[in-house]
Amino acid sequence: MKNGFVGVREKLSLEALQTLVGDQRIAIAPSYYFLRWSHRVSGIQMQLPEEFPSLEGQLFNAELELRWKYRNSGYEVLLLSKSLPSSELGFSSVPGEWEWCDRHAHFYDADETKFPKGFTYQDANGQLVSPKAIPVKQRYFRDSQTATIHFVALTVGNDHD
Repeated sequence: MKNGFVGVREKLSLEALQTLVGDQRIAIAPSYYFLRWSHRVSGIQMQLPEEFPSLEGQLFNAELELRWKYRNSGYEVLLLSKSLPSSELGFSSVPGEWEWCDRHAHFYDADETKFPKGFTYQDANGQLVSPKAIPVKQRYFRDSQTATIHFVALTVGNDHD
């Protein structure tokens, strides 16, 4: 296990969320996006969908996962990262001694019945790709004081990472 960072920001405005999601310290290439609305999901995309913002969503890459969810007075944001972010990003650390490790993972097939409106995977040009084309992994975040895994993030990598 390696040391990691779990942090939050609360009550972000739409403009602040858009700035954060577009920040190059967060949107490290290649990044993937998954947006959720009450009536559909975006599927996994390599470009931020034009329909952004969404009520919920996530951005993930080899370094971090950023999750957001709209609440009554703004967006709540969770950062699960391999390393401490710049203080300029404004995240408050979640108490705990955070460690991380990566594990294998698999995406759903595009015709998965859990998603009645379909589930797609798109490359940087918006073209449909096989889920196997995205080297997805899971990253476990564990509090070393309790040995409890509290968060499972999506990440990308290869078998040699």
